[in-house]
Amino acid sequence: MTVAIEMGRTATAEPATLDLEELLATRLLVQGNSGSGKSHLLRRLLEQSVPWVQQAVIDPEGDFVTLAERFGHLVIDAEEHTEPGLQVAGERAREHRISTVLNLEGLDAENQMRRAAAFLNGLFEVPRDHWYPMLVIVDEAQLFAPAVAGEVSDEARKLSLGAMTNLMCRGRKRGLAGVIATQRLAKLAKNVAAEAANFLMGRTFLDIDMARAADLLGMERRQADAFRDLERGQFMALGSALCRRPISLRIGPTDTQPRNSSPRLMPLPGAPLADARAIILAAPPREPNRPVRRPLPADIASQLAAATKSDVVPGETDPPLTSEQRAERRQRLDCILGVILAEPDAAFRATDILYQEFVVRCRIEGLGSSAPTLSAFRRMLTCARAGLPSDMSEDVDWQELSIKAGALPDDMQGVFLLMARAAKENLPCPSDAAIARAYGTHSLRRARRTLAYIEEQGLIVCQLDGLGRRVVSLIEPPWTTAPADPNAAIAAPELCASS
Repeated sequence: MTVAIEMGRTATAEPATLDLEELLATRLLVQGNSGSGKSHLLRRLLEQSVPWVQQAVIDPEGDFVTLAERFGHLVIDAEEHTEPGLQVAGERAREHRISTVLNLEGLDAENQMRRAAAFLNGLFEVPRDHWYPMLVIVDEAQLFAPAVAGEVSDEARKLSLGAMTNLMCRGRKRGLAGVIATQRLAKLAKNVAAEAANFLMGRTFLDIDMARAADLLGMERRQADAFRDLERGQFMALGSALCRRPISLRIGPTDTQPRNSSPRLMPLPGAPLADARAIILAAPPREPNRPVRRPLPADIASQLAAATKSDVVPGETDPPLTSEQRAERRQRLDCILGVILAEPDAAFRATDILYQEFVVRCRIEGLGSSAPTLSAFRRMLTCARAGLPSDMSEDVDWQELSIKAGALPDDMQGVFLLMARAAKENLPCPSDAAIARAYGTHSLRRARRTLAYIEEQGLIVCQLDGLGRRVVSLIEPPWTTAPADPNAAIAAPELCASS
């Protein structure tokens, strides 16, 4: 069944339709100077196609967030999320077929490029089972696929340009149909623009842009001046999803409106503001100081100490243990746990199964009445997988980190402590393989998602250096790992010595 959506009317008042299925198999390029009606065209396309296909909008100015009220799009404010978090969000949106608007408003150019690239990569890298048809609208595409280097870093430009190239060049097989809009063709990377097979060209004034638009539409150079005379909302159309010969069409009305309307003239205040000089030229407010890390509160410290001492549950008739006896017992328990975790598949076995084996071994060693509870065993296991000693009650920093780790799901706490230990000792950042092992999975993708989730909780910051090596920094205490390749094998056995 052919799905034809009406974009507007031709010069002869006939319906101007767009073949949606053909568009999904090809690409669409929209050009027009500021004020030509590009955003209105994209909004019309989104509204008319929303019943038929999933959508994702890369929105640098926040113009399309109003789609959420009328059509239920999920608005993602990129300023509130990290790059790994946005990549995971893109994957999940694709898996669950949720239409989204990535609002990049409020970010500078470099961060817009980085976050848009992360989200697009998430859409692109989902497993084959989730390659559902999807329209990906990129407004102001020249910002994300610039023809020449600008003031942003080379790394940000490469990330963004690579994501846009994947969308336009390799996205078709993955069900992604790119629709890109730009103010100037001359500013858009040619390898991105060249993949489009459908064109809607609006008003433009510069000779180089008019000439390129005429060439794309198969018009003669002497006809290029016609682009100067186009009115707002009027476009020249050509392509397999639109028409076989260039035609003029006027975009129809939309049900929603942009949040940011064009500014209108308004009179200045009638009376001058009193003390204008003092108000305008007053000293700027002081920047807030970074909060200083305070010592651990006494009540929390005492709770942690009590919890550490009560890790084991001795029999009711057992006499109190001295500190030397307690240290010896803990050492024996750690040795039993180390023997269990030395088995090849121990990192991937369920905690309950490991606990059962642990209790049996404790009984064999004569420690049956002193075996830890399941919750205490989980803490021991988390520390062991992170390469940490099971007793950290004497270290205030580790007490704070254990509290922060408690806010994470149980299976993620070991990953956080693994990173914390590497950061404290400035060891190479654990690879995805090491993270997966600490998490108890063979999936590197799940390991990356776990790291992204921990970063979203505000506990760590992940960055890549110029060589693609990952560096993880703790928010507090301010510890940082040494850079290391995230794709390497487990190159630091000491981080997982127990596993």
